[in-house]
Amino acid sequence: MADVSHRPGDISGHPDATEMRDRYAQILQTRGVAAVEELVILAGVWIAVSAYTVHFAAARPELAITNLVVGIALAVLGLCMSMAPERSQDLNFVVLLLGAWTIVAPWVVTRSPDTGMVLSNVIAGACVCLFALTAGGLLMSKRRT
Repeated sequence: MADVSHRPGDISGHPDATEMRDRYAQILQTRGVAAVEELVILAGVWIAVSAYTVHFAAARPELAITNLVVGIALAVLGLCMSMAPERSQDLNFVVLLLGAWTIVAPWVVTRSPDTGMVLSNVIAGACVCLFALTAGGLLMSKRRT
């Protein structure tokens, strides 16, 4: 009969010890990336509802619709990327482009945007771009190690 009792101490003699150690190290390295991608989710939700919280949805419905679509897309991308951060390198570029679009959208979509629209979109878009660059940098440094 096999001895299955628990013995405290070192597990270095376990046959899968190196594989478990490598997997644990990989999970720890991608935790920071997942945290940044969760911030992309929050920024996407803010962009989606910003037209209604900053109160420009009635005055500029075209910008409100643009923000709603971009915000939902960012939230979905952030959710997908936080679930598999090691595979999100290519999606970071899409998030960066959506952040850049959020910055320039008040001038492209509407004529003579007011201060609330501009500040909301520029700050949220800059945050999204920063999050995408940070996640990309973390993933690139993880691949080097």
